[in-house]
Order: sequence, then C-alpha cells, then structure tokens
Amino acid sequence: MTTRGSKKWASPAIAVLMASTMLLSACSSKEDTASGNAGSGSPEPATLKVEVFDRGNTPSGYTISDSYLTRLVQERFGDPNNIDVEFVPVPRSEEIQKLNVLMASKSEVPDIVFTYDSGTFNRYAEQGGLTDLTELIDEYAPNLEKFLGEDTLAYGQYNGKQFALPGRRLVLGKYAGYVRQDWLDKLGLPVPTTTDELYTTLKAFKDKDPGGTGGKVIPFGVSLAAAQYEPLIWSFIKPLTDEQRYTLTQQLGSSDYPALLPGFEDALKFMNKLYNEGLMSKDFGLDKDKKQLWQSLQNGLVGFYTEDAGEPYFTWNDFYENLQTNVPGASITPVDTFTNAAGEHAKPAYAPNAMYVMIPKSSSNAVAALKYLDWMASDTNLFDIQFGVENENYTLVNGVPVVKPDATPEITDRLYNFGDIAVIVNGKFAGDDAKNEAAYIAQTPEKFQADMKKSVEISNVDTIQPVRFGHPIEAEAKYGTALADKFQEIIVKMTMIKPEQFESTYDSMIKDYMASGGQAILDERTAAYKEMTSK
Repeated sequence: MTTRGSKKWASPAIAVLMASTMLLSACSSKEDTASGNAGSGSPEPATLKVEVFDRGNTPSGYTISDSYLTRLVQERFGDPNNIDVEFVPVPRSEEIQKLNVLMASKSEVPDIVFTYDSGTFNRYAEQGGLTDLTELIDEYAPNLEKFLGEDTLAYGQYNGKQFALPGRRLVLGKYAGYVRQDWLDKLGLPVPTTTDELYTTLKAFKDKDPGGTGGKVIPFGVSLAAAQYEPLIWSFIKPLTDEQRYTLTQQLGSSDYPALLPGFEDALKFMNKLYNEGLMSKDFGLDKDKKQLWQSLQNGLVGFYTEDAGEPYFTWNDFYENLQTNVPGASITPVDTFTNAAGEHAKPAYAPNAMYVMIPKSSSNAVAALKYLDWMASDTNLFDIQFGVENENYTLVNGVPVVKPDATPEITDRLYNFGDIAVIVNGKFAGDDAKNEAAYIAQTPEKFQADMKKSVEISNVDTIQPVRFGHPIEAEAKYGTALADKFQEIIVKMTMIKPEQFESTYDSMIKDYMASGGQAILDERTAAYKEMTSK
C-alpha cells in the first residue's frame, strides 16, 4: 500500500482539482457503494490495486510501490475519493507469465492490469476474463475517451465491445541508424546512405580500425533486440500486394513479423554474410538485454548500429556522455542506410496504440478504476506525472517543458518510472502534436538536440504501417509467444551458420516454424482476408 507523503506537488490546478473531485465523489458515493466501489461517503477507504512494471531500476529512497509518483496519485486521486491506491509490482522481464498467474488467481489480480502483447489481450477477452467497458467508459471516463480517440480505442475492441483501453502512442516512428562520424572523418568516407554504401563502410571499419581498438572493433553492433535487426530485415522485403500483406504477415505479440514475406531469406543471407566476414557482433545471440552492446558502444568499439529513434541522446542511459568520456573526440551521426529494391529506406512504424490497459472481470472496482484513469486524463495530472515540477524538473520555453540540465539526482529520480504510471499514453504529452515533438526532443541535452531531431525525422521516412484486421486472429494469440521465440532462433542460427549450410538449414527451420503454428496463422489470416474482401 502506498505511503501518503507530504511532498510538494506544485500543480496550479490542484485546489480546483481536489475540490471538483471531492464533489464528484460525494455525488457518486451512493452508486459506487451499490456497484461494489466505495466513494468518499464510505466509512472505510476502498482499495484500488494497480499493476506497475518493476524494471529493477528503482532509485535509492523509493520502492516500486512507494515513490514520489505513487504518493502523488494517492494525494491527488486517492485521498479525495477515499480510496487507497495500491501499486502491485510485476517484473517487466516476465510480465506476461506473471500476469497469467495473477489473472488465473482472480482474488490476487489487480483492478488495473496491462500488457503490450495483443495476443494476451485477445486471449483474455476471448476467455471472458475482462470487464466490458463499452458503456462504462461513456459514463465514468469521458475525459479519457476524448483523450484516446476512436482510432486508438478501436485497438481495444473485441467482437465490437470495448475490453481494453489502449494507451495512446504519440511517437509512431521506430528506428534510426547511428554511425561513428569521427571514424568516417578519419578514413575520409562519406556518410553511408544505401545498403551497399554501408557494407563498404563496415568493411573499412574492420580493415582499417579507425578507432584504434587493437582488433576489438565491431563494425556493426547487434544484439538480440528488435531495434538491432528489424531495420535491416524489413529493408529486404520485396513489394507486396494487399493480399500478401494481410495473409503472409504474422502478428506475434505487438509487432508484425516478416518470416513468410518474400525477401526475408535474402535479409538473413545478408546478415549471414556480415557475420561470417566478421562485420557483426560475435555473440549477439546471447545479448538479449542489450547489456553487451551498450558496453561495447560506450567503450568505443562499435562503428554502426540501429536503435530506437533518439535513444543514444537520452540522459537516462548516458550512453553518448560515457562514450565521449571514454573516447575523447568520439561523435555519432544519425543515418538512414538500409534501402530496399525501390531505393526506399523502408522500416516498420508503430501502430497508434501502446499498452492494453484492462480491468479484469473479477474486479469489483471497475468504476473506481475508470475514474482513476479518467483522473489521469484530466487537468494537469498526466502532465505533472510525466514532467514533474516546474522550475525543479523542467522550465517552460514557448509553452514546451524543457528538462532542467542542472536538476539534482534527487529531483530527476522522482520521475524514474513515469511511463509505467502514465499508462494511458506512450510518449510525453505536452498538449498537441507540435508541442509533443518539441518536448520529446527537449528531453535530451541541448548539445544533442539537433541530432535527436534528425533521428526522429529518419524514423518517420518510408515507414511500413502495421497490418490490422477488424477482428483478432485467434491462432496468433495461441501461438504468438512461442513463434516469436522461434523467429529469434531463426535469426541467430541463420546468421551464424556456415554459408554452405544456409539453404538446407533455412528450409528446415521454416518448416518447423510453420508446423509450430505458423501454418495455422497463415490459414486463418487467409480466410479472414477472403471474408474481408468479399463484403
């Protein structure tokens, strides 16, 4: 249970907010009690349990369930509504497994849970494990409904009913490339802008070792994370018909996978070529959490890699600062290198939804849960959760919050897990699209902001939009997690295998993939496409 602290929240709207919230609570206490939810008229506070990811990065002085932000939630929402808000930690690294256990227990599951995995959401909805929010959202969460919008809400519907409240994703671009500019300068090479030019650059990095690494150079830094291999793979995918896009794409979890798309084998052959020529990270298949890649990057061993847009410039990982400390004069430049057959820099984009926020059917606090999410979408609450306190965490410049570079660790630690509290949005919401983009860039030190902006622009070039049917594909929910693991096994093995063994091994692994659920997904998507196009 959260501790009710006495920190300074510094919101200009707090007095009005608390007064209006208390009035709302008083007016609705009778109906809350009747529906199993306590309002401010109840003698004992109700308890609202809310899931929160535990990423193992809680700063000293806090716990995952007792922090600056959990106390803010309690004081602004919980106290005025006579509700104890209890945050239930779920390890991020095993969130689906843990959530499955909680959902099965019913009595232990929080009133608000969430996942990024669409298959998990669809499975819960199909099995009747979620509260139908179709009518409740209109009555108890009008601000949230307006904030999310119809396009985002559609991703939380199952058979025409609203079973999840998907977070609104603000930044839809995913990836950019990054190259050591100082290495290019030393070798007199231009910034690579095509796949062929990148290959030439990687060869030069290996052969001439411009960083003076003593043979430890890693021309292309790769880990077993999507950001390191998706930009390359998708650039090899050949032009698709609508039928191919809908039937051959496989959605495993929250992302589209290209295992059956024409060009996938060519992408793996290129990765195999890079690996066998010593141009890629040797042990990338063991680096699932990117720790080895980040270490190599900070030690100045990596010449090129792909990553989430802007990732190198954020202060929470200090990668760029550490690199420049360890290697004086080191500099990186955002680049768009991988090109497809049409000369486009094709790369996947995000869907407009983020995590699926759900209320289990077993919860007796659906109204309180919706009011909490609606509170987050009201007044300055979301803003304050994400940005903190003005003149302490940030300053306003032309209406855009800019992170204070001189903020002490005690101040910056307040917001260490803001994204896992502000579940109704992915990205920092500053007010409108222009302010959101400006605020996103302003999260980084001023000296990095030009490159930060460039990386975001790159991530939005020639994007491949996710494929979505009007209803879930049941086979994807059933087989998605296992096939996602098999997909990574294919990437690792086909990259590391000897070239002469490539063809036979590839055929064998794809055959196993299809037998493990890939064929079932293909069959169901083919039938769904025929149904969709026959209407």
